[in-house]
This record gives sequence, structure tokens and C-alpha cells, in this order.
Amino acid sequence: MDTAVRTPLEVFTMPQHLVVPLFQRPYVWDQENQWVPLWQDVRRLVGLRLANSGTAPTHFLGAVVLQSMPSQLGSMQSWSIIDGQQRLTTLQLLFDAAASVFEARGLDQITGQLEALTQNPSAFVQGEDVPLKLRHTNRDRAAYDEIMLADPPADHATLTHASSLVTQAHKYFTEQIATWTGEAGEDMAALRASALANVLTQSLQIVVIGLRADENSQEIFETLNARGTPLTAADLIKNFVFQRLAVEGVDTHMAYKDLWPFDTKFWEKEISVGRYPISRGSLFLNQWLVSRVGEEVGPKSTFTRFKHYVEHEAGQAMAALLKDIKEQAGRYREWTERAADPHAALNTVEMCVYRSQAAEIETLKPVLLWLHEPGTSISAESRDRVIATMESWFMRRVLLRLSLGDMGRVIADVIKMHRGTPDSELARGVEMYLSRQNAASTYWPGDRELRTTLVTDVAYRRFKRGRLRMFLEAVEDHNRGYTRGTPSQTGTRVPRVGFPIEHMMPQNWAQHWPVADLAEELEREAHIHRLGNLTLLTSSLNSAVSNGPWLGENGKRAKLERHDVLLMNRRIRESSTDGWNEEKIDERTSEVVDALIATWRVPEGHLGTVSTGTLSAVPETTTRELVASGLLPAGTVLRARYGQWGDRRCEVLGTGELLTDDGKKFTTPSGAGHHIRKGATNGWSFWELPDGRRLSSLRTEYHASRRNPEGSQGNEPTPTLFP
Repeated sequence: MDTAVRTPLEVFTMPQHLVVPLFQRPYVWDQENQWVPLWQDVRRLVGLRLANSGTAPTHFLGAVVLQSMPSQLGSMQSWSIIDGQQRLTTLQLLFDAAASVFEARGLDQITGQLEALTQNPSAFVQGEDVPLKLRHTNRDRAAYDEIMLADPPADHATLTHASSLVTQAHKYFTEQIATWTGEAGEDMAALRASALANVLTQSLQIVVIGLRADENSQEIFETLNARGTPLTAADLIKNFVFQRLAVEGVDTHMAYKDLWPFDTKFWEKEISVGRYPISRGSLFLNQWLVSRVGEEVGPKSTFTRFKHYVEHEAGQAMAALLKDIKEQAGRYREWTERAADPHAALNTVEMCVYRSQAAEIETLKPVLLWLHEPGTSISAESRDRVIATMESWFMRRVLLRLSLGDMGRVIADVIKMHRGTPDSELARGVEMYLSRQNAASTYWPGDRELRTTLVTDVAYRRFKRGRLRMFLEAVEDHNRGYTRGTPSQTGTRVPRVGFPIEHMMPQNWAQHWPVADLAEELEREAHIHRLGNLTLLTSSLNSAVSNGPWLGENGKRAKLERHDVLLMNRRIRESSTDGWNEEKIDERTSEVVDALIATWRVPEGHLGTVSTGTLSAVPETTTRELVASGLLPAGTVLRARYGQWGDRRCEVLGTGELLTDDGKKFTTPSGAGHHIRKGATNGWSFWELPDGRRLSSLRTEYHASRRNPEGSQGNEPTPTLFP
């Protein structure tokens, strides 16, 4: 057995086959738990390298076990991946995604460096074999080979295995790298690309355990994956802290009793950060560390960064530092417990904690800890203004479902840049810093973009219930006067007791809310899940009332009048005496959006613009919408655009379906194209209109008409990367 710490350049550079055995589980890593943290760690390393810090930062990825496989004379060395196929597969997808982005930008040298790590030279590829160095033999093989061999730039949506986690990982990294490099301008993009390639090849570290063919791989696998309970960051820090205290001559027994707060059920409880479980104590220590060093610190790096801070930066004895930690931990616990009380009158900090937890995102906590450091000179007024500013930036991005991957970096930068700012300038300084953000991954959205996006957003389908409920609670608090600072209507905020979310016009509307034709049906479907059709109720309605008519003695409106006490529902009742329809939903949606804008304000004159060079997403579209709009009349005959399929046709039906010339019906252009070509097809490009235009041109025209229904020429908000 040979064990060594190696970089990806050392692991992948030689011609070889790394084989994922058939018996291993398929690829299971996902965006929240693995892809986002990995990309954040890579971005952190690139940032340090670009900052010319004088160090060569590294990041440890874990261990892999490879066992030598017998090879035939003249063939490449082959290794069976006993353990670590998830991280090796992810690295290969990340390298290929980066190479595809760099190739599109004409960075051929860097592209070639990365391709050399994923593909064997042609001289080593025998017969019909593929050049890929990593070879899957289980069910991921087809998806992995498809995306890794696709010509860049890959159209992920049209691939045969588009829904595979393998394909989705490649898509995620491609989008992140393209956006990050594209937002920097041409010269800076090349510099970023070079730094990224350097980090990917030389700054990541892997412990490689190499086994001979005759060694017992199962024994090694079981040892590495033993069922012991792994040490948390809090456990590691605890051990380090008390070793330091002993060196300082402190009575460690008394210190443990008086100063170490984390060995209780409150701190040992696991918290889901996304879907990543972490003990609350470890999470707090990570957030506390970010608040002190002003750097983004990954959960796996908490202990090593804490140790470096104590030894080289803190300038305090361990006993004094531990007193500060205990004081802030006590305040943190008080915030958390107050935020969990549904009837408590929360202050600005506690409300921020509640809303962050409802959104299931912990990113703002380091700012709260920074603003409440022991001995700080920051006034309560400045604290509240900074928190309101940070919460507005955060919640507006959540409302628009923008990428949150760079939030940790911005939070760290805010802390580092404003640590020494005088109290009188602090709040304005933070406002100006966020207002200057103009990258798609960090900008602070303006009022116009919120109105433009949210008035047609299918919010009920887009948001997790906890987030959506929190937004509607904010609307009710606005109605009660809290955004104006004059809560005169009731004197209290809405109780945060998990009120049920109700559709005013029901999801099952067909029986009591009929429509005349397909166009009206589509209009109805587009309105059902909008913010203006959603409300909170103090108690659930039974299904008969919920799905029943609006008017009448036993209708939904009468039920609300008799039983509900929320102000938002009073406004609905007062405006709907003659019925509830799409027009009323639009009116109320505007009111709801105005309430959200008032809750999370931006500085006067702030527009929230995004720099050029970022990617934009094509809005979702169906042929049903095009038929209903009149842009694609029923009976239109589309023809295939290219090659051997040029004589194939399909007819547009009145239902929006496509009928191919061999009698098959499809609901999407890509489905019809896939049927013709027997492979992944972008149907919007594959099918051609009678006048020779691509079908995609109608999609563009359709969305342009929806953005400017009366031909207005106003500047549109920049499209976002993640709709």
C-alpha cells in the first residue's frame, strides 16, 4: 500500500483508466450539499491567489483508494476506484465544464491543460474506445460519457440524460464559471481563468491510497468507512482550546464549567444548512470565525482557520478569547430562542434571525455577530440600519430566486472592509458597498426588477412553503403599519404560528370557475399560483369551501368574513364584492409586491443593474402559449431544418400539441424532434416555420410582447441567470 498527498495534476496527468466498479453506488452528490460548497472553496482559493497574498493556498478534498488492475501488454495502466468515486467524478465534471467555458472564450492553452486531465492522448486510445480517463461501468456510464464527450458548449437541456445528476453537476459548474469569468470584463476574465485553472490543478489536495492487485481492498474500505461518529468542528476546537488553556496555566476544570457553553442539547442539535446537517455549536463557531476574520470559511475548514486565527491573529490569551466567545454564544442563543417564540415582539436582530431561518439560509449570522462584538463602539441605530440593509439585499435576491452561492463572500467582504469604519459612516458605507455590486451573483435588485418579475411569478410553485409564508407574514405586517414605523392598526405583528397558505381562486377551479377556451384556460393557470391569489388563513378551510365558488352565503368570501381576522384578508373581501377573477389577482399582486418592496427597501435612486457579459436564461415557454397568443395558429405545418430529416413535417394542433407526419402527438417541440432524430434534440432550433424562421423566433417574439405589451421602449431589467 502506498499513501501520498497529491494534487489533481499528479492524480490525473498520466495516461490511464480510473474505473468505477459496477458494484459501487451511482453518482449521488448534489448541488446544495456538495457542488456549491466545492465551488465556494475553489472561489475562495482563486480569490486568495488573485490577491497576491504571498501564499499558495490549498484545500483538502479527502481521500481516495485506488487498486491496481491487471493490464494487457501495451495497454494503459488501469485502477479500480475502491473509494472516492463521487469526488473523482465531480472533479472530472468540473474540469470539463471549465474547459468548455474557456474554449468558448478562445483560451486554447488553458483549455488544453484541463482536457489533458480528463482525456487520454489519442495515441493511447485503442480501437473504438473513448478517450476518457474516468470510466463508469454502472448506470451512470451513458450520462457521463454523453456530457464529457459533447461538443462545447453543451446544450444540457437537450441531452438524452439531461435529468441525470452527472449532467446537472456539469451544467451547474458551467453556469457558475461562465458567469464568474464573464462578469469581469475580457482582460480580467483571462486572468481569472488562469487562476482558476491553477487552483483546480495544483491547489486542491487528495490523499491517494494506492493498493497492489493482491491487497485486501475490502478491509481498507471498511476501515475508512467505519461506523464511528466523526468529530465535529466544535469537538476539534474544544480539544485545541483546552490544550491552550493548560499551557497558559488556567484551571481547565473551572474553565470548562464557567466558559465552555457548547456541551448542551441546544448546541448539539443538528441544523440543516440547505440539506447539509451540522451541529449548532459547529455552525456558530464557523459564523463567529467569519465575523472575526472577514473571510469566507467553509464548514470543513472551521477548525484549521480557527487554529490559525488564535495562533497568529487574535492577539488575546485563550482565556480572554473564550470569554468573548461565551458572551456572543449567549447572545446568539437568546436571538435564536426569541425568534422561535411565535408571539414575541421581535426587535430588528431577532426578526432578521427569524426570517433567515424561515428562508433556511444562515448567511447573515456573521454580520449580526460582528455588529455585537464585545466592546464594540457601534451604536444601536447603526446596527439596525446595517441589518436592515443586509436583509434587504439578501431577501430581494431570495424573492427573485437569484444565485446565493456568492453571498458568503460578500458577507465576509462587508465585515472586512467596514471593521474600522466610524459609527457615523458605517450604515451608509455598507449601503454604498452593496449598491456598487453589479455582478449577477452579487447585485442588489432594484424595485423595478421586483415588480417586473414578481407580478407574473408562479410563487406557490417556486418557493418552499416556509419562505412563502414568511413573505406573506411580511405583507400582513406591512398592512399593520410596521414598514412605516407606525404599527397603529393592531399594535402587534402577525403571530408566526405557521398559518396555512390558501389559494383564493382554488387550484381545482374547473367545477365552479369555468372558462371559455384554451386562451382563458392558460390565463387562469398562469394566475392561480401568483402572489396576489395567495393569502394566510388563521385556520384551514375544508376542501368543499376551499374549492367552492367565491360568492354566495356559503362561498369562500363569506367564510373569510365570518372567521378570519387578518388585515390582508379584510382588504381582499372589500375589493371582491362582485367576484374574484384574474383582474383582481393582478391588482392584489401589485399590492403584495409593493408591500414586499416597502419591507425590504433600497436607497433612493438605487436601480440594481448588472454588468454586461453574464449569461441570461431563456424563459420557459410552451407551444400551448404560442397557440393561445395567436402567434402560432393551429394548422401551421413545421418542417425539420436539417440534413436527412429535411423532409419530415409536423402540424400544430389547436391544443398546442404537435402531430408528426407519422401520426404521433407530442406536447413539446423537443419531444417531437427527439422522435424524429432518435436522439437529444433542441426542438426550438430543429423545427422551422413556413417562412423559414426557426420556431425559437416565435418564442422570442412572445416574451418580448409580454415584457412590452403596449410597445413601450423602457429599459428592461437585466435577465437573471437562474430563473
